[in-house]
Amino acid sequence: MSKTTNKFSPEVRERAVRMVLDHEGQHVSRWSAIVSISAKIGCAAQTLNEWVKKAEVETGRRAGIPTEMADRLKALERENRELRQANEILRKASAYFVMAKLDRRSK
Repeated sequence: MSKTTNKFSPEVRERAVRMVLDHEGQHVSRWSAIVSISAKIGCAAQTLNEWVKKAEVETGRRAGIPTEMADRLKALERENRELRQANEILRKASAYFVMAKLDRRSK
């Protein structure tokens, strides 16, 4: 999750992206459509461009990892890290108890 606050609601973002995709043929380039539409909704052109690229990834029109898959991957990586830490703790505890048992036998 980003550290900045989201100034625009998901509905506004979706509408702006839809406007770019619907009206890019009426402009010289996609960038000119983005600049025009971003001025109308009050966001930076680069921000709108990122929204458009993300929407294209989500719909499969552009290569990339969709948000749902990225979130799932992040959760699995976190779980994997936690399991590795738990295994390391258990390994060290096991070694400690084995050593303690050996020390008791030698006395």
